[in-house]
Amino acid sequence: MGKRSTLRAISLFGSFFKVGAFTFGGGIAMLPVIEREIVEQRQWLSTEEFVDVLAIAQSGPGAIAINTAILTGHKLLGLKGVAAATAGVVAPSFLIILSIAALLPQAGQSPILNGFFQGVRPAVVALIAAAAIKLGQKLLVDKFSLALAGGALLISTLLNPHPAVLILLAAGIGLGRYRFYHKAKQDKR
Repeated sequence: MGKRSTLRAISLFGSFFKVGAFTFGGGIAMLPVIEREIVEQRQWLSTEEFVDVLAIAQSGPGAIAINTAILTGHKLLGLKGVAAATAGVVAPSFLIILSIAALLPQAGQSPILNGFFQGVRPAVVALIAAAAIKLGQKLLVDKFSLALAGGALLISTLLNPHPAVLILLAAGIGLGRYRFYHKAKQDKR
């Protein structure tokens, strides 16, 4: 492994360690922190690439933060990047759970711990809302994307389908729209 590759792997580990260590709520709540770190600060991915990574990360099984780390690490350094980014994002949670498991018998029904979790919950909701708004501003740029997002929200709220059903339905609609406009352009020629 070259020196430059090793330094980049360490940097990748550090960035994802920071994401894992300083984000409460997991999953969607981590998205603004991940985006700030890998798009805005490090510029490892463009906004478009980040959105594509999120789409794949959310579609696959497993935790979104881990899937995002895997995809980002692979893009930057291949398997070395996958190992570094995944280890970085998982290490804080592992260490925290290990510590809690060791201290849990003593903590029991600690009012301090309960107060901490009651305070964290609303902050997690705010982080999720902020991520949705920030990504929405970048992705909902035309009437089609607004209608598709609104339809997905409506179906999700009323019918509560499995997320994979919504993803496949939206992908099918997007593919159908692409084919329709692509065929219309060919017919004009």
